[in-house]
Amino acid sequence: MRVPILMPQLGESIAEATVRDIKIEVGQKVNTDEDVLEVETEKAMMEVTTPCAGEVLEVTAELDVSYPVGAILGYLEADEKNAEQVAPTENPKSLNSKETAPNIQNQPEVEDTIKNDTISTLSVTPTIEGLPVPAKASGARYISPRLRARMEELGLNAADLAGIAGSGAGGRVTVEDFESFMHDLETKKTSPASSMRIAVADSMRRSWTRPLATVGSPVRLDKLLAHRKNSSPKPGPTIYAIRALALALSERTASAGRLVGNQIIHPSSIDIGFAVEVDDGVLVPVIRKVDQIPFKDLVGQYSSLVDAAKKRRLPKEASNPPGIATVTNFGTFGIVWATPIPLPEQNLVLGLGFGQQKPNWNTEKECWTPVIEAELTLSFDHRVLDGGGAGRLLSRIAELLQNPEDL
Repeated sequence: MRVPILMPQLGESIAEATVRDIKIEVGQKVNTDEDVLEVETEKAMMEVTTPCAGEVLEVTAELDVSYPVGAILGYLEADEKNAEQVAPTENPKSLNSKETAPNIQNQPEVEDTIKNDTISTLSVTPTIEGLPVPAKASGARYISPRLRARMEELGLNAADLAGIAGSGAGGRVTVEDFESFMHDLETKKTSPASSMRIAVADSMRRSWTRPLATVGSPVRLDKLLAHRKNSSPKPGPTIYAIRALALALSERTASAGRLVGNQIIHPSSIDIGFAVEVDDGVLVPVIRKVDQIPFKDLVGQYSSLVDAAKKRRLPKEASNPPGIATVTNFGTFGIVWATPIPLPEQNLVLGLGFGQQKPNWNTEKECWTPVIEAELTLSFDHRVLDGGGAGRLLSRIAELLQNPEDL
């Protein structure tokens, strides 16, 4: 029987992946769950496996080509017994067809769709259309149906209009303004955005559809640094922040909840992600059940995930499902204060700034003594948390960081 090899669902927010390595050839015998292709998503390198045992009948996938979830990458010839192991799949997409997704043009409520058209006048890589970033430019406030249709044809979204000065009524951007802007781009130096950069851009657009806010507070790091000095292996400041955030959230899980309709959905597990800078973007590995792991055991998990992220080979369990909150240590770049943006799937992101030596009045010695202090920031979805609730959560995190023996 003819059994298709399909592009699997590689994550909740992953719609497609690019084939980077083909490990099989026609006529080759394969076993069930054998690695046959290596694909790259915006998050990591992952493997595609065989649905059952059999013989490779056809390989339709091509190197360095992106395919959507559910696309057919090849076929196996399997006997009836092995073929029965494969769950039926609804309408798999053939790679020889240009159809890669259902036609949803008649569903106006669907905003986030993948555009696969190309531009005849200017080479622009199709992007993922998302809800627009709130734009202050008057020309980005209103988009006529004609202009929206033209933008959809080119795979652009409303955020791309922020730099266009409109000449229409009330300063709105006309089709002529848009075409002039696009024509002017042809004279500019351009470079293609990587899949990682496009994914980050789409993630940030979706994040900005919510009312986000940030609170901040200084935290002394002297006890933390002393604790680190006496520890083996030595945990970095990010690990302390991950643990402190996890313990604080375990005490008030609603703070990390997601608002769906008129209900706040509490997290079932305290899974915390942390930002790792990679080429042209950021990956967020996730440590599961951080509140239940002994602090000393976090060091090894953290280090191995950092290495895997930099190689873009995160294990699936470290990226899907995403964590309930993220920690970002922007202090490693010498940044004192920042307002990081929570991921679309999350309500919270904790930021740790650069530690600085500051004078502190010692009441016992009645003199000024130096202390190491850093700024903590907490960005949050204001629909779920108010400033007071966010402030109390941040104060609890700071309290735990200043008493590392309690971690």
